[in-house]
Amino acid sequence: MGTLCSVATTCPFCGVGCGMALRTEGTRVVGIEPLPRHRISCGQLCAKGYAAAQGIDPRDRVLRPLLRQGGDFCETSWDDALERVSEALRDAVAELGPAAAGVISCARATNEDNYAAQKFARAVLQTNNVDHCARICHSPSVAGLRQTLGSGAMTNSIDDIERADLIVICGCDPTENHSVLGGRVMAAKLRGARLLVIDPRKTRLARMADLHLQLAPGTNIALLNGLLHIIFARGWQNREFLEARVDGVEAVAEKVRDYDPARVEAITGVPATDLERAARMYTEAEAALLCYGMGITQHTTGTNNVMAVSNLVLAAGQIGRPGTGINPLRGQNNVQGACDMGALPNVYPGYQPVADAAVRAKFASAWGREVASAPGLTSLGMQKAARDSAFRAMIIMGEDPVVTDPDQNQVEAALRALDTLVVFELTLTETAKLADVVLPVASFAEKDGTFTNCERRVQRVRAAVPPPGEARPDWWILGKLARRVAGYEGMAYDGAEAIFDELTSLTPSYSAMSYPRIEQRGGLQWPCDAEHPDGTPYLHAGRFPIGRARMVPLEHQGPAERPDSEYPLWLTTQRLHYHYGCGSMTRKSPLLERETPPGLLFIHPDDAATHGLVQGGGVRVCSRRGVVETRALISDQVPPGLVSMPYHFKEAPSNQLTNDAQDPLTKMPELKACAVRIEALPAEVAPRTRAELAQEAAR
Repeated sequence: MGTLCSVATTCPFCGVGCGMALRTEGTRVVGIEPLPRHRISCGQLCAKGYAAAQGIDPRDRVLRPLLRQGGDFCETSWDDALERVSEALRDAVAELGPAAAGVISCARATNEDNYAAQKFARAVLQTNNVDHCARICHSPSVAGLRQTLGSGAMTNSIDDIERADLIVICGCDPTENHSVLGGRVMAAKLRGARLLVIDPRKTRLARMADLHLQLAPGTNIALLNGLLHIIFARGWQNREFLEARVDGVEAVAEKVRDYDPARVEAITGVPATDLERAARMYTEAEAALLCYGMGITQHTTGTNNVMAVSNLVLAAGQIGRPGTGINPLRGQNNVQGACDMGALPNVYPGYQPVADAAVRAKFASAWGREVASAPGLTSLGMQKAARDSAFRAMIIMGEDPVVTDPDQNQVEAALRALDTLVVFELTLTETAKLADVVLPVASFAEKDGTFTNCERRVQRVRAAVPPPGEARPDWWILGKLARRVAGYEGMAYDGAEAIFDELTSLTPSYSAMSYPRIEQRGGLQWPCDAEHPDGTPYLHAGRFPIGRARMVPLEHQGPAERPDSEYPLWLTTQRLHYHYGCGSMTRKSPLLERETPPGLLFIHPDDAATHGLVQGGGVRVCSRRGVVETRALISDQVPPGLVSMPYHFKEAPSNQLTNDAQDPLTKMPELKACAVRIEALPAEVAPRTRAELAQEAAR
């Protein structure tokens, strides 16, 4: 037996960024403990955090590079694998130019890995074809809030939950995916804070709320315009704040005149009296903290939805002070950091625009390579280009788009159309199973680096054990490929800290950060620069990055697809407390797996009775894009006419059903609203998995 040790690090699951200690024995992580004095989690972890050791267990990890030979994988050496990948990338670029290749980076990887990924795309492949899963979660937050406020991040700190006298939760359930943060919201409510929830589902927090606005799917803008109508009509707006700091007020006030409470009630289903009460609650609060999630962003109107939320916050002046703000809750542990690092097709690290010639010159000089001038393709854009034979080679780092992206059949068709698919992964996910080359990577417990949580706090990640087998950090692999693809030595780093020092030199908002300073301060919140050397707990205190904030007049527009006689029910998607993302880590835990069957359909008792469903009974769900069989969970969590599915389960993937209609600005797909029909399976028939349904269709 080895010596027991404890290494402090940051949780690899949601965007809260809880502190944890990895208990190690020899080369294995044998237990997880919370950090009692951690700035955010204060000695707490959720069920997923406690199960993190099982998620990285070496027993079913990819331990050596794998090459596809026919229908199977065979193990090979790093030299052979890297040469195969390098040759494929060179061939794709030689045949069709740099636009024929690209990188999907990873919101679960470190800042250092993500910086290396976008640098590899830009300096080595010389393309801006780089993206990651923010495309299908919070790209509308980045785009919308940058237009209205000048920054697309959470404006306030998690600690501000305790400073708010009103907490607004809009389009999310933090008790499910951000459990420690959700627990702090519940504790604040029990201490006397008021709670307002805006959500089509009757979530756990909705049941605790002082007021729940249970709107119809896809009616966010109508509801928010209705609140603004009341605020302006009653004179409840913060006139002093608006006059001093906000443009576009008159245009918005004029637009929302059309959204009287009666009309908004007809669109949203929310009673006019509740709209009036909500508007009063928000404007009368001394400090109102608003959090929102993918119920706002995952729509064809996602960017406009975000700007509508911003309009409300600005109208009431609930920003720029402790306990206030507009706070998008990031779903994955480092989705904020991946965005900050420039793993997006239109910006470099620190959101410096690709379209700016001076920015391009800055990075070209620093990296010693020419860089592309045109913005790149989004992740869904790369998939479409692959289906159109205009895109040949893709690297996917630690993401599983076959399970998590919309319209699963189209995703698979795109990946199969590639000449070469390279996947960096811990295990053989559904996406990795389609790869030509699978490269084994180190987990969060096996490498150094940093994560940036949803409140912009950069925290340390520390290697507690060596990587199993021949697994290596993502940045190491990209450095080796850079040399082989282009003879480029600018990514031959000797460790994660060297990468961090380089990225801070090029990223103004991180410029005063270093590993020692992060250690000393227990994390640093950007902007952390010469003006704010100790970081910034809340944004926009005296001014906005764009000078004056902007309110934007917006019009309600419904979802791209609505229920009809053929598909009479709404379908939305959700998360579950015990699982995370594609389930590649949490579903390795027997403790978590036993809590939830592999797939569920939440359905109201009235709809269950109409369709002859019983609790736990099999149900077939069909949309215009696919078919899934799963089990019914009868609950008033959803209203009549709406059903909901989690997306964690490859056996019953909700994204076989969801619509890939997109927000025109960010290309965000509409995952939160599509039309389906359902039918009960005979009592003696068990739901078939996606693989079984595919085999049947093939016959």
